[in-house]
Amino acid sequence: MSDEHEHHHEHEAPEAVDAGSQALAEALGSSFAIVKIVMLLMVVLFLGSGFFQVGPSEKAVILRFGRPVGEGKGVLLGPGLHWSFPYPIDEVVKIPITEIQKVTSTTGWYFTTPEQELSGEELPAGPSLNPAIDGYAITADRNIVHTRATLNYHIEDPIAYIFNFASASNTIQNTLNQALLSTAAKFNVDDILTRDAAGFQDAVLARVSDLTEQDQLGIVIDNCQVFSVAPRQLKDVFDRVTIAQQNQSKQIYDANTYRDKTLLNAAAQASAITTEAATASTNYVKAIQADAKAFTDLLPAFEMNRNLFAQQKLAETMALVLTNVQDKFFLPQRADGQPRELRIQLNREPPEQKTGPANP
Repeated sequence: MSDEHEHHHEHEAPEAVDAGSQALAEALGSSFAIVKIVMLLMVVLFLGSGFFQVGPSEKAVILRFGRPVGEGKGVLLGPGLHWSFPYPIDEVVKIPITEIQKVTSTTGWYFTTPEQELSGEELPAGPSLNPAIDGYAITADRNIVHTRATLNYHIEDPIAYIFNFASASNTIQNTLNQALLSTAAKFNVDDILTRDAAGFQDAVLARVSDLTEQDQLGIVIDNCQVFSVAPRQLKDVFDRVTIAQQNQSKQIYDANTYRDKTLLNAAAQASAITTEAATASTNYVKAIQADAKAFTDLLPAFEMNRNLFAQQKLAETMALVLTNVQDKFFLPQRADGQPRELRIQLNREPPEQKTGPANP
């Protein structure tokens, strides 16, 4: 009986082992299938993550293990959907070619924190500058001035902008600092602050443009704004100088205005006098010409009979002269040419008084 039982177990053990192995194999097969699916999904996700979008105002460059993919202008990718191997194989660098970039100088200005810049609050000036933290520029007349420049630019050559410099923005900022300090050394402090602030700003812009072209930074400068102030410790002194300069400018302006007004009035008077003289000259010439013509027209009658002509003209003239005279005495010339003697009784007898009936 025991022998049969042992023989029966000997037949059951291999069958149980085969069933367990089969179940384990099926479980491993299912797990492997799941792993393959997961790996396939990971590969799909990995490759799918390589798609990227380039905006309408951007260019992009693919760096494969740090080197650009493509040659020449083909390195730049235009707007649209693109694909690259995901990081760390490829790295996509996007460049805003039309967006205005801004950089501000970091030298030449007194110490202030970003929070104070935003709020407009300033620290007390203190008794003197602290060269360890306060920036400044030295002018041509050996004065000190605080000055700061803000440069706006856009990228024109993305390849040069990316590959020629480790950090083009930092290079542009250093260029702006250099241009600001070197230009300030060529201007007097009064010109920088008041008299020629626009000229100083234009000179800084010109210097920055020269340096960026010389270094081939691949940018185009849109504008440069420069703001300068006197040292805060000497603000009162500079304010008094500014007021004196403003008063001087006002007096010069008033003097120039008075001069221009006087010259304008003198020119108007001279023009009026010249016009009046020209008119009088024209009228005088016309009158002389009219008199000459009248005498010329009378000449034939005068030559025909001088005595008769003289008596006629004398009669006409006397008629005009004696128009309103009550008594007229006309003595013609004697035949022998001698003058006639005229005796006039000046105390004429008064007219007789009319008599009439007496008043009742």
